[in-house]
Amino acid sequence: MIPSRARVWIAMGHTDMRKGMQGLSLLVQEGLKRDPNGGDLYVFRGRGGSLVKILWHDGVGLSLYAKRLERGRFVWPSARDGVVALSHTDLACLLDGIDWRNPQRTWRPEAAG
Repeated sequence: MIPSRARVWIAMGHTDMRKGMQGLSLLVQEGLKRDPNGGDLYVFRGRGGSLVKILWHDGVGLSLYAKRLERGRFVWPSARDGVVALSHTDLACLLDGIDWRNPQRTWRPEAAG
């Protein structure tokens, strides 16, 4: 669904999760100095760390996605402001609650005999 050319940006720090599409778009535009309608994904995390919102314009309209973890917190960089670029794989890890900065295998490959 998300085109491979779309870049993924994490907004640093904490975001007021009461914000909707318009509020987050304004934050992208004024705070991050980027175009919210440019086709990139912008990921925001609340203070508690268990809720993220993703803002994305697909060329037709603006979408807002939200995910809340039942247990644990989303792993987030420690800087207070700015953005960090992620790969699509990193985003998938982040949304599953996996530490995208250093993912660990859950299995060991067997040695060739």
